[in-house]
Amino acid sequence: MPKSEVETLLRASLPEHCLIADAEGMRPYECDGLTAIREQPWLVALPENEIQVAAVLRICRQHNVPVVPRGAGTGLSGGARPHAEGVVLSLAKMNRILEIDADNCIARLQPGVRNLAISEAAAEHGLYYAPDPSSQIACSIGGNVAENSGGVHCLKYGLTVHNVLGAKVLTSDGEVLQLGGAVLDTPGLDLLAVLCGSEGMLGIVTEVTVSLLPKPPAVAVLLAAFRTVEAGAAAVARIIAEGIIPAGMEMMDALAVRAAEQFARAGYPLDAAAILLIELDGTAVELTELVSRVQSLVRAAGAYEVQVADEPAEQQRLWKGRKSAFPAVGRLAPDYYCMDGTIPRSKLGEVLGEIEKLGEHYGLPVANVFHAGDGNLHPLILFDANVPGQLEATEEMGGRILELCVRMGGTVTGEHGVGVEKLDQMCVQFSAAELDQFFRLKEAWDPAGVLNPDKGIPTLTRCGELGGLHVRHGQLPFAELERF
Repeated sequence: MPKSEVETLLRASLPEHCLIADAEGMRPYECDGLTAIREQPWLVALPENEIQVAAVLRICRQHNVPVVPRGAGTGLSGGARPHAEGVVLSLAKMNRILEIDADNCIARLQPGVRNLAISEAAAEHGLYYAPDPSSQIACSIGGNVAENSGGVHCLKYGLTVHNVLGAKVLTSDGEVLQLGGAVLDTPGLDLLAVLCGSEGMLGIVTEVTVSLLPKPPAVAVLLAAFRTVEAGAAAVARIIAEGIIPAGMEMMDALAVRAAEQFARAGYPLDAAAILLIELDGTAVELTELVSRVQSLVRAAGAYEVQVADEPAEQQRLWKGRKSAFPAVGRLAPDYYCMDGTIPRSKLGEVLGEIEKLGEHYGLPVANVFHAGDGNLHPLILFDANVPGQLEATEEMGGRILELCVRMGGTVTGEHGVGVEKLDQMCVQFSAAELDQFFRLKEAWDPAGVLNPDKGIPTLTRCGELGGLHVRHGQLPFAELERF
């Protein structure tokens, strides 16, 4: 069916103001936060309710039109990059908080609700929503589910998948599925865990039920400064080895510290090679003991300065620098490329040293900001896209950082997703048999393959073509793919 006929069907199913077809109006939808990867969509649909979402899906499924779901557009892996022949399905208008159930500590939300808005609405009940990505002021809960987002507090309180109890999902043909619910466990297979982190490739989330937590009675935030990055990494290992699980434990290297301090005036020591921000919570008595133990542990690891913030204003000041780190680093160069890989905590010092060597090799500065407690790295590679060859060098260096994470026993993504950015590195991490299982799962949910196509899972043909570039366990991967 010609595009014009599909557009006619969509216009008959949605109000006029819920469709964007002009080039200028669609420009903001060309990319997500990974601005280097752009594409002009054919059409943008902004449904206002579940019935309209189902109508868009049915029309597109019947006529084999790709559908790219989109939340707030803050993603950093190109997962919301449009398809030139497809429809961008934005859930931004579905942004109502449907229920705050304080007695059962849950909230029901439409997918366009901002992450921070959940905690703001729950605050009057003494509750909050734990996962807090750096983009929480803008990112949506639907996008958080799609990417299985983390944040500062995921070390102790878990990722999105650990805090979502249920979701209403529409399949590619508009069928409604209810996964999970308002209780801790539900009968049947745990399909909710499959959905979290599926990057919009399996279904469209139209409602989310999350668990809320009571605000801790007492909180302290410590800043520990170190002369070397290795000493900071050793402090992380010491704290976890002692059985202490901080609410959050973040690390920044010297370049990130200087940028954040100039931007946020958080009181960071500018002579530090690395700082740790450690948030502890619990009862007042418990907290006194924890603060004392952690102070001893970081000093034993080589901290030359330790600040302890007991008052909320001082805590917010310390966290402001970390939360502002990405925009702060953006002031150091015309462009930066944010990577996202995960490694075992014990490898932190070694991996940071290797990243420094890669930066020297490519002649590109790197600022490191990361969730130290769970080994989720965010190297920020500084470059200038106006300099010929720098963008290509930056992308190549980013790929090598992710491959380094795999070699160290980690993964190519911690919370940003695969999108289109990390397809090549998926070929390094997974075997042909594993990738085939991913495709079989995708086909079971979306037989026509119209939901966010060409994202998340590399084709075996692609991996075969890259086989000569990558080595896995001492062997070239996918040698069996010569038939392709």
